[in-house]
Amino acid sequence: MSPLFVIFFTVFIDMVGFGIVIPVLPLYAEHFHATPLQIGWLTGIYSGMQIIFTPLLGRLSDRVGRRPVLIVSLAGTALGFLVMGWASSLSLLFLARIIDGATGGNISTAQAYIADVSTPENRSRSMGLIGAAFGLGFTFGPMIGGILSRISYGAPFYFAAALAALNVLLLYFILPESLSKEYRSRPHERTRLGEVFQHGHARLFGTIVVTYFFTITGFAIMTTLFALFTEKRFGYDARQTGYLFGFIGIISVILQGGLIGRLVKIFGETALARTGLLFLALAMVLLPLVHTLVMLLLVCGAIAIANGLVNPTLNGLASQMIDRSWQGRALGLMQAAGSVGRLVGPLLGGWLLMFDLGFPVARYARTPLFTSAAILLVAFLLALGFRKPSTDKVPPVAPARATV
Repeated sequence: MSPLFVIFFTVFIDMVGFGIVIPVLPLYAEHFHATPLQIGWLTGIYSGMQIIFTPLLGRLSDRVGRRPVLIVSLAGTALGFLVMGWASSLSLLFLARIIDGATGGNISTAQAYIADVSTPENRSRSMGLIGAAFGLGFTFGPMIGGILSRISYGAPFYFAAALAALNVLLLYFILPESLSKEYRSRPHERTRLGEVFQHGHARLFGTIVVTYFFTITGFAIMTTLFALFTEKRFGYDARQTGYLFGFIGIISVILQGGLIGRLVKIFGETALARTGLLFLALAMVLLPLVHTLVMLLLVCGAIAIANGLVNPTLNGLASQMIDRSWQGRALGLMQAAGSVGRLVGPLLGGWLLMFDLGFPVARYARTPLFTSAAILLVAFLLALGFRKPSTDKVPPVAPARATV
């Protein structure tokens, strides 16, 4: 079995678990008499823990290798879902979310693995595998959660725990290590995460990290409010909104799983990132103005395409800015910035939505979605400062066990 397939499956499991939580967790928490504020914290604490632990896992993977970090983190994910399914109180739900958030920050390690086994010119295409796994997981996760919740609130989480446990076995028996010992950081080295900027193109890498933060923040505002928007504007229930998420996910899978490599060869990562950010901002402007299903599908399609262009190219560019032995820490910092965005975006979106209450339905969610567009426009302006780095500071990637 290809190591890249195992990495793909690892990210897919993470996103299925993330998607399962979306329709089930609020109702599960209400079962334990949680207040809306407690539900908000229960949702946000996952990203809060990832802000802390994602860079640490990335740093650890630079020291001991990618494989052991992936195995331990997936085992933690399985444990978190098992506790969530077994929970008999709200406090146990919080414990489960803390475990899952702390150990679930393995996306950066998966990205570092792909960077290890990919040549620089193919890196964005390889990062597209991560995007495809995101799309598939986000497509099937909410549907699985909705279907299995008919059995019990815990059933979807038991299912997710079983998938994570299966993934641990695949990692242990099949996945080879991608980071050779000569590229690992020494155990006695006590480095600060900020030192990652000293091992490559610091200014360019910093610009990409900030751009990624604004991108995720703007996008998280939309994903948080999308179900409420479709309910108010079109009268859709969770099942119908799930179909829309499935539509977006399928387009993302097609783009990031197969087309992104060809597009990078033709246009380059920088041009694709800029184009995706600009179209994503325009889509956020148009979304609160739609009034028909056809218009909604067109805007959703534009969102899927734009987001599919942005994520793999930003991560691919970031990986090219930093020395190989610092890939885990660099991509961990990227994902930490994304986690901050996924924490800030929902909080900001919920607060801004209050300004639209009491107005006609036609104005519902305009304030947060227009703000989302403005934030994404900032990301686009930052992307105008991107440029292809020279190869004199960052050494070429050495041959690995597998190439893409």
